Order: sequence, then structure tokens, then C-alpha cells
Amino acid sequence: MLKSRNQLKLAGVALFLSLLAGCAGTPGTDVSQPQGPVSLVKAELSSSQYLALADSAKDASSRSRYQLLAAHALLNESNPQGAAQLLGAIRGNLAQDTEIQAEFKYLTARTLEQSGDAAAALKTLVYPSHWKLPDWQWVSYHQLRAQLFRLKKQPMDEVRELAELGKYLNATEAAEVNDRLWGILAPMHEETIETFMQEATSPIYKGWLQLAFIAKHYAVDPQTLVRFLGDWQRENPFHPAANRLPSDLDRALNAKPYLARHIAVLLPLSGSAASAGYAIKQGILAGYLAADDSNTKVSFYDSGANAVAAYQQALAEGAEFIIGPLLQSSIEAIEALPKPQGPSVPQLYLNQIGTYQANVDKFYFSLSPSEEASDAAERLYRDGVEKPLLLASADATGRRMAEAFNQTWHKQTGDMAEVHYFEQGNEMKLTVQRALGVLDSEARIARMKEILGRKLEAEFRSREDVDAIYMIASPQEIQLLKPFIDVSFSVFADPVPMYTSSRARPQDNARQVPQEFNNVMVSDIPWLMQLSNESRDINELWPTWNNGQKRLFIMGWDALELVGKLAQMRAFPGFQFQGRGGVLSVTHDGLIKRQLSWGKIQRGVLRPL
Repeated sequence: MLKSRNQLKLAGVALFLSLLAGCAGTPGTDVSQPQGPVSLVKAELSSSQYLALADSAKDASSRSRYQLLAAHALLNESNPQGAAQLLGAIRGNLAQDTEIQAEFKYLTARTLEQSGDAAAALKTLVYPSHWKLPDWQWVSYHQLRAQLFRLKKQPMDEVRELAELGKYLNATEAAEVNDRLWGILAPMHEETIETFMQEATSPIYKGWLQLAFIAKHYAVDPQTLVRFLGDWQRENPFHPAANRLPSDLDRALNAKPYLARHIAVLLPLSGSAASAGYAIKQGILAGYLAADDSNTKVSFYDSGANAVAAYQQALAEGAEFIIGPLLQSSIEAIEALPKPQGPSVPQLYLNQIGTYQANVDKFYFSLSPSEEASDAAERLYRDGVEKPLLLASADATGRRMAEAFNQTWHKQTGDMAEVHYFEQGNEMKLTVQRALGVLDSEARIARMKEILGRKLEAEFRSREDVDAIYMIASPQEIQLLKPFIDVSFSVFADPVPMYTSSRARPQDNARQVPQEFNNVMVSDIPWLMQLSNESRDINELWPTWNNGQKRLFIMGWDALELVGKLAQMRAFPGFQFQGRGGVLSVTHDGLIKRQLSWGKIQRGVLRPL
């Protein structure tokens, strides 16, 4: 009976293969058997040609190889369903040598990946450590696993696979993979790298993590960085980065830090922006007193009336580094001045301007709402969100923030987030109902009632494809918007996580937040996430300050601390400085990027996440 069943199964497989070959066949195709072992490296023929070769193969190994090549060709032909059917049909009849078994696992994983199931593909694509395989199969194995981990948003696992992949490539290809690997590690937090470093077992992978940790931890001090890099190279003499450091790390080693003994600060200390200038000035003074650096002189110049005059006075009095000015118009006026013939004085502007020409000694630091929205897009991506919905106020700030979010989201995912802009009043409710599909659902119910001609009991249904909502709104708008969202989720759907920016936080000093904010996640500077001795002191000194003024105060403190770090941070964008206003880094264009902290409002209190 067992023999009979096996014969029936083989007959079924043969019928399947012949039908598949008949559907995909090409008249007059040459399917003559090649001489020597059948190579699995690549599928150059069509699936029908490989099926014909399998049908005429004289031994089990060749037959299995042609069948696998046919499955490979079906994947090349964008037919993962056909490949899956073929692989399922031949599973029990494959030859048992490891190269064939490994290729079966690899192709099965590829069919699952092309079908959208990266998790199942990863579970399938595991080779026993004792398997002896040719290098090309290990290349395919680690390449696909790295790709699957990228789809699963597991960057450290992707780095581990890329580290292993490099062992099987030539020097040029390995260098490209190593650059990609370093590009993933560069933006990682130092704490994250340290955690994975302690758990790593592969010497190559662990070496990369150690190098990234050293680079981040000591980048601000080139002499110390050189010493620790030398120690690392001696401990890892055969590591691929031992003889060829990543280019940005090499630049950081050669970058000279700014050692300014006279720092000039240009702020609007008079005029309509004087309150903002005063808050930043107090932050700079607090940072200066905390640093206790008697070798550095800090001078303040009022740029409120004439920023160019203040700038020229600072230069005349020997400023070696300039912080400010704050207002965009003041920055544009200074940028319009004729460029000096000799070396320019490095400058940290406290805002951004629309268009600028990158200069190695010019940096831009701002509390831009657009930048905060961009940071939120990165946060949602890290949280595993796949389809966010943006509800944004229709004013200019709301539109800029939504655009910035979408630019970053597209860079991360290749897709654009769905945005709905709301106006005030009844329009806000309609926008929410339209965005969540409530209006469409109610319209369908109304049509059904008309068709049936009788009373129909039905509940509306909201959309189920959205997995997060990012609200771009003021505190007053949130108090209206959030309840509209809550009642627009049908009883059949689970509410999704809701995020918003610091713009939505109430600006007074009341600890209790209105109940409408409950369960909303909010981004803000770490210093404002919870009370500390430092923040209590500031509350006592300036009890009338709102959160906006406190953010400017912290911006001033961070700006002063950044001066001696900016050159290395620009040379090595992976270097992050943990400021009071967030995790700070510098792009090649000199823009200061802030990664904010997040908290969740529960029972009227913001609790850090």
C-alpha cells in the first residue's frame, strides 16, 4: 500500500510538472542536456525549459537541480505562487545533498518574501552550522536574510548578516557591503549598540559594534579616539575595518575641534523678540556657569535693531566663534555680506533659512516644528507603524509639518503617508469622519435602507488599515480633535496609537493635563519630560515662563556645549551628543538634527516612555 501511495504521489507531481511546462512552454525550445553537473548558481532559461530538462534527466540529482532551477526561473518571472506550488510538489523527492537542500530552503524563503511574509521567510531560511556549502550559496543566504531583517525593521540583525556576508565577497564588493553596514550603525544610539555588543558572538559582527561604540563615545575628543581606535585595531587585526576605517570616521580623526577662547553671542535683546532672546541668553549663561571654564570668554551683542552691526562689532572685538543670531531675517542679512578673503569665523546660527550654501564653518540649530515632524516620522517607523494617518491643521505651520513628515516617511519606506487637513468648527468633525471612512460607511448603510425599504439596524464601520494617527494641532485643537477621533472608531475596530508634537502641549505650568489628551503620545525635549532638580530651580527663578520659553533656555544651554564638538560631529554624522534638548547630531550640510524624547499622557500626567 505504501509503495502504491508513493507511486500515486510521484504521478501527481509528474502531471503537475507537465501541465506547468505545457502552460509556460515555448515551441521549438532546445532542452538538450548539458555536459557535467548542473549548476544552481543562476537560472538563465525559462521555467518551461528547466521543467523539460527535469523530465528527461537520467539521475535524481540532476532532476532535483532542474526542478529547483525551474522554481528559480518562476521567481524571476514574478510568479511566486507557481514557484511555491512547484516547491511543494517536489519537496519529498529531492536529492539529499546539502547544496540541493540549501537551495530548496533559499527558494522557499524567496517565495514567502515575494508573497509578503518576511517573518515566515526568516523562519524557513536557517542553515545548520555544519553544512558545507560553496561561497555563492552563503552569499545568497546572508544577502536574503539581511534583506528580510530590513523588511522586518530589525537593523541590528541586518548588520549581523551583512557582517557575515562580507566574508564571502571580493575586496571591492566587501567594501560596498561594509559601507552599507556602517551606514546602518551610524545613526544608532550609543546605548543600543552597547547592549547588542554585549550579546554578540560573531567576532566580525562584534568588532563592528565595538568600533561604532568607540566612534560615538570618543568622537568629541580626537586624541582619546585615536588611542582607543589603536587598541581596537590591535585586538582585531584581521577585521575588515582594521586596515580601512569607514570614511566618515577617518574624517573625524582628522577634523580639528573649535577651541574658541572668545565666543560672541548675537541675540535680539531688544524689540519684539526680546523675550525669546532673553530665555536663550539665560540658557547660555547657565551652561557657562555649569562648565566653569575660566579660559573662555562669552560676550553678548544685541542683534534686535541691527544684526549686521552686532556681527561686525563681535568680529572687531576678536570673536573666535559666533552663536546666533536667532531671527531668519538677521541670518539672511549676515549671509548677504561679502565673503571674507581669509578664514571665516565659525558660526552656529540659531535658526534655519530657506536656501543656503553649505559652508564647512557654518551650522544651523533651530527648534523648527517641521524638524520635529520629521523626527516623529522616524519614531513611528521605529515603532513598526506601516500606514500612518496624518490629521493636520490647515494653517501654514500644519502644512509644513505634514510635508516634512512625509519627506522623511518616504525616505524610510518609499511610500507617502495619507494627510487630511482640517479647518475649525464643524469642518474638523467632518474631516475626521472622512479620514476614518465613517462617512463612506454611513452612506452605504443609508443606501441599504433605501434598497430594503424598511428599518435596518446597523453600526458604522471605521477603517481598519490605518495603524497610527499623527495629530498636528494646537492644544485647543487637540481638545476638540481627540474626542472626534475617539467616537469615530467603530465598535468593531480597536483604537490605534495616537501621536502628536510638543506644539500640542499646554503652554502653562499646570501639571494636570486636560482629560482629552489621555493616551496620546507626545514628543518633547527630555528636559521637559519630567521634573528634575534643575527644572525645579528654573521654575523658581522664572515662575511665569511657559514651555516655549523653557525650550529656548535649553536651546541656549545646548548651543554653548556644542561649540567644541561641532567639527567632529559634522565629520562623523554618526556621533550623537546627548543634550538637554534631545539627542543631537550634525549633517554634512551643517544642520543640527534633534531626536526628541517621547512620553504618554495618562490620567492627566505625561509619563516618559
